[in-house]
Amino acid sequence: MGSIWEVLKIKTLVLVVLFSLACSSVRATVSYDDKAFIIDGKRRILISGSIHYPRSTPEMWPDLIQKAKDGGLDVIQTYVFWNGHEPSPGKYNFEGRFDLVKFIKLVQQAGLYVHLRIGPYVCAEWNFGGFPVWLKYVPGIEFRTDNQPFKVAMQGFVEKIVNMMKSENLFEPQGGPIIMSQIENEYGPVEWEIGAPGKAYTAWAAKMAVGLNTGVPWIMCKQETAPDPIIDTCNGFYCEGFRPNKPWKPKMFTEVWTGWYTQYGGPVPHRPAEDLAFAIARFVQNNGSFFNYYMYHGGTNFGRTAAGLFIATSYDYDAPLDEYGLPNEPKYGHLTNLHKAIKQCEPALVSSYPTVTWPGKNQEVHVFTSKSGACAAFLSNYDPTYSTKLTFQNRQYELPPWSISILPDCKTEVYNTARISSQGSTAKMVPVSGGLSWQSYSEDWPSSDDRDTLAMQGLWEQVNVTRDSSDYLWYLTQVNIAPNEGFLKSGQWLLTAMSAGHALHVFVNGKLSGTVYGGLDNPKLTYTGYVNLRAGVNKISLLSVAVGLPNVGLHYERWNAGVLGPVTIKGLNEGTRDLTKQSWSYKNVGVHYETWNVGVLGPVTLDGLNEGKRDLTKQNWSFKVGLIGERLKLHTVTGSSAAQWAQGSQLSLKQPITWYKTTFDAPDGNDPLALDMYSMGKGEMWVNDQGIGRHWPGNTAKGNCSNCNYAGMFAERKCLGNCGQPSQRWYHVPRSWLKPTGNVLVVFEEWGGDPTKISLVKRTV
Repeated sequence: MGSIWEVLKIKTLVLVVLFSLACSSVRATVSYDDKAFIIDGKRRILISGSIHYPRSTPEMWPDLIQKAKDGGLDVIQTYVFWNGHEPSPGKYNFEGRFDLVKFIKLVQQAGLYVHLRIGPYVCAEWNFGGFPVWLKYVPGIEFRTDNQPFKVAMQGFVEKIVNMMKSENLFEPQGGPIIMSQIENEYGPVEWEIGAPGKAYTAWAAKMAVGLNTGVPWIMCKQETAPDPIIDTCNGFYCEGFRPNKPWKPKMFTEVWTGWYTQYGGPVPHRPAEDLAFAIARFVQNNGSFFNYYMYHGGTNFGRTAAGLFIATSYDYDAPLDEYGLPNEPKYGHLTNLHKAIKQCEPALVSSYPTVTWPGKNQEVHVFTSKSGACAAFLSNYDPTYSTKLTFQNRQYELPPWSISILPDCKTEVYNTARISSQGSTAKMVPVSGGLSWQSYSEDWPSSDDRDTLAMQGLWEQVNVTRDSSDYLWYLTQVNIAPNEGFLKSGQWLLTAMSAGHALHVFVNGKLSGTVYGGLDNPKLTYTGYVNLRAGVNKISLLSVAVGLPNVGLHYERWNAGVLGPVTIKGLNEGTRDLTKQSWSYKNVGVHYETWNVGVLGPVTLDGLNEGKRDLTKQNWSFKVGLIGERLKLHTVTGSSAAQWAQGSQLSLKQPITWYKTTFDAPDGNDPLALDMYSMGKGEMWVNDQGIGRHWPGNTAKGNCSNCNYAGMFAERKCLGNCGQPSQRWYHVPRSWLKPTGNVLVVFEEWGGDPTKISLVKRTV
């Protein structure tokens, strides 16, 4: 008996050891040290690029991924967008543009890796920072802090994503492409601001993520206090001086900003390819192990996914692949050549720290060597004005201003960041022949007597009423004007309405009196204008417009927008009448807790009455969510076909709050398509039930668009274009959304425009 037990013990021990070794070898397939990532035993400098799956279409993904691979990338990085995947509690969407598994498998098929940034807070200029709006109505919730309701919701979604990836064998130890994941996002500044609750939340998030046992490293970006084994990383225009919080962690640049985002009312940013390449080379020569372009392909904020403040529908970001998926030359080609040079240096880069010398003013030399004899050198000229001649190993090299030369063998210069050899290109928007025949549908004005309104005294915040189901909320009230009011003869009366943003259309007795919208630095706005009133009952209708919910900021779930008052009329016999606390009506309202606010916050006043200034803020108001056209689903093929549209001589032109419809056939060829909307003001667009996005060509770019010099430190306001022109004129229409014939295009116009001048264009290079 004893011998049998001994044999069993030995066999058991062997099995345990073998199992442990197997587990160890699997876990070791993705590891790292202070110099490199180690994948399947090979030390790597990893080159990555961000492509966000919902900002393009599934039909575009294979081509985007292949172009990224051809451009020298090893990794595709993407956020995971919670509000796209769980639009209502427990109801999930992983279809179409949100088919995350399909996207990751396509990356794998191309032979690339994935860096999955689960977050679930993403920022990303995405509506509400990626959080679903329903989340802020969870009782007792407080976002991104040591708050139990938030942590429960966050953990539930993170586990949902991790388990989905595991079930599809997508983590690298399972044979999948995911080699690293991210928890939270740019939390360091928030933790610093709120103190102890932030530190506790960081520790909890790190422990929760590691406990999911994915077998791949986790990171936290812009998070100096990231607990071990989480890797802290850097985001920015430059990160050469960044150091991780432990000497055994690799140096990672998770967001190299390739440009900047466009805002309506602002110019279009551009980051020179020379400076972007300089930032990368400078990072690598300072022991960088991983860098990721944010963005490599920016894509499009389709539908209502763009965030505030006033983020444009285009998310081009001046990325190497433009919004339409075409190479943005010379940036794409110049970076491709940079990647080739870095890969030639890789054996030396992953083997040692560099020897650094300073041969002259603003000159620096970094030399890497390996035991096998590999040698690579980076020669730097940091002077933003003057070229320099640098002597290295008895050879002389001429370096342009603000540039780095790369020598993979410590002799031959194969690349300089300021010398562009790739061919430049200029994208053209070529109109498609054949005009469009339009029909129009004019919105009826809502009434406080409508069944779907909610009446109350005073003003109500917009998002708490709409729950972000629409950009639009009507604030309706009535003002009784006595026949003896002096201003009825003089015509001097002033309506003032204050709003938390983002835009406001003021109608009096069914006629547009004026429009105002917030600025890029502050969404809050005040409408002040003389209005036409008459003796008796006057109807005041304020159409408040949200242009995306915030995506960044401390406790942004509490921020305000909308008409909250005061609302006053000045010039009455009584003076100024405050309308704020009158009865108002709302629709689709629910209980709220922590709030991020939008809409008319007030005051709303009428000045010039006999009484002086009348405060309308606290009188009775009615509130109505959205537009009649939205309720009729005019933006859909089915809804638009059921409505009565005007056409021909009855077509409504340059009128506010108007819907337009046309049909067209898909143009021949494969060139990307767009709509030229320069003749329109502001609104939304759809084709075949798909939301193209918000248009706002009436908001022209303001700023300083002077000549751009690549040399010197870059910032988002340095190299700007398009001043005096619409911030965005052309709007991407994916070809995969079209049928060969009979495509239905619907445009809603707030301001009033001329749809007969809208044209379909091809983007060619």
